[in-house]
Amino acid sequence: MTKTLTISLAQIDCKLGDPETNFARAETMIAEAARRGSDLVLLPELWSTAYALDAASTLASPLATNPQDGGWFGRVAALAAQHHLFVGGSLLEQQGNNHFNCFALYAPDGTLHAVYRKVHLFRLMEEEKYLTPGQKLVHCDLPWGRAGLAICYDLRFPELFRRYALAGAQLMLIPAEWPHPRREHWRTLLRARAIENQCFVAACNRIGTSGAATFFGASAVIDPWGETLIEGGEVETLLTVAIDLALVADVRRRIPVFEDRRVELY
Repeated sequence: MTKTLTISLAQIDCKLGDPETNFARAETMIAEAARRGSDLVLLPELWSTAYALDAASTLASPLATNPQDGGWFGRVAALAAQHHLFVGGSLLEQQGNNHFNCFALYAPDGTLHAVYRKVHLFRLMEEEKYLTPGQKLVHCDLPWGRAGLAICYDLRFPELFRRYALAGAQLMLIPAEWPHPRREHWRTLLRARAIENQCFVAACNRIGTSGAATFFGASAVIDPWGETLIEGGEVETLLTVAIDLALVADVRRRIPVFEDRRVELY
């Protein structure tokens, strides 16, 4: 099994409550990622609607397991199948009267590969007023290795990422809408999660403005040594980088953090 994969981060300006415009931009980015030979495309958090949570009842749709299921999720599945790559990012999901911030990862054949619902709701964006928190952590096996799924605010909870690492995750995938003035929090926490868990971290943050919040981008891929392999600025861009997940085992062998833990004392 090859350990090398090419990841693209689609750092876009998400227009508030305008999924058609956002989908058109995402489709262009995904097509370009496919042209570059990417294996996986990561989009930001709530990229189709931004934080139009007060309109969740009209903007959300049920989770789709394939393109035929339709809805917003079905359209993402169709893009994955059309361009033959993994596509992930979070959208508003509807389940009866409940709405979730839902990270759906679709496989190159358009089928649902993994789904994670944000467990830590961000009160500064009033998520708790409109959304239901997820109830489980999710990691999944990809052709190159195991990945842990998280969304934005989850980055502030190291326990989540350690659970993933202990379950064998070599890569963390994080869509986000992380605003100013907390850019240095974002950059520091991405590196911390990579270093402490000796894994790759791929995080896609949006740019642009929604209401009073302005988002700075800085989407990035960090390696297990904490080195930044690629990072965006504050403009719309598609970032693409190849990573070798074999590095994870090498770093964990050189500095055996997991073997040296004293869990009986914690």
